[in-house]
Amino acid sequence: MGQAWGFGRYGGPEVQEFFDRPDPVPGRGEVLIRVDVAGVNPLDHMLRSGLVDGLDGGRPFPRVLGMEAAGTVLARGEDVSGLEVGDAVFGFALTGGGTYAETTVLSAPNTARIPAGLPATVAATLPVAGTTAVDVLDQLSLPAGATVLVNGVGGGVGLAVAQLAIGRELRVIGTGSTAKREHAEALGVQFIDYTAQDVAAAARELAADGFDAIVDLAGGTSLRTVAPLARDPRNVIAVGDMSVSELGGRFIERRVERENLQRSARLALDGLLAPVITAVHPLCDAPAALATVENGHTSGKVVIKVA
Repeated sequence: MGQAWGFGRYGGPEVQEFFDRPDPVPGRGEVLIRVDVAGVNPLDHMLRSGLVDGLDGGRPFPRVLGMEAAGTVLARGEDVSGLEVGDAVFGFALTGGGTYAETTVLSAPNTARIPAGLPATVAATLPVAGTTAVDVLDQLSLPAGATVLVNGVGGGVGLAVAQLAIGRELRVIGTGSTAKREHAEALGVQFIDYTAQDVAAAARELAADGFDAIVDLAGGTSLRTVAPLARDPRNVIAVGDMSVSELGGRFIERRVERENLQRSARLALDGLLAPVITAVHPLCDAPAALATVENGHTSGKVVIKVA
């Protein structure tokens, strides 16, 4: 038996609970891992709230929270290739196993070995933020010197996008709350504080001719405020709000397979992608870890150190 933290039904934080569960049995295409570190993401509380379908693997309640982790392979299911027992790995729990737990199952095609020299704490942040940043910039394929607005730059994905964009010699302007300024500007982002400035007016002052691209991580009204600032609406890429298509923009095309995980790990080893980890919580403090992300008060990435 191992401890896990999850939820007994859909709802808000009140449905969350700690519970013991037997080690999951890896099914076809899965690996059982001992979890060392789990990443915390907005998607976690969205799943708990019942806002996202299809990522629970049909598992019964209580369900374990968490979508990304780094750990060590303990066992393999059928039809698993490229991963062996004892390997240090990182990846996605795309079949409903969750990652806020002492052991869990990861989808083997969406799991990769951790390269030598890459800490597990860093690897655990890459499945969501790292590969998302790679995907959105590949989708835009901007030339050096282009100007991009990252709407919601202060979170884990936003800072990763900013890092990789600056590494591609793009000019990056980012929006966020006051608490997000320090980490963004440390990367070289020109920062717009939406709590103190009119975002559209401030953006026009910094890019009078408009933006070559906009990466939206905020959605809703904020997306509709910044979308008209793009020179070409097709270069407005939204990571969370699918209504971007109504504005002429595009939703991100995600690639979560092993190859993209390996690519994000190489970028991290090369220093081109250095996740900004602002809080490391033990598993017993998982409620506080998720609350910080759910309340939108954190900058960078929050992780849970399990082992």
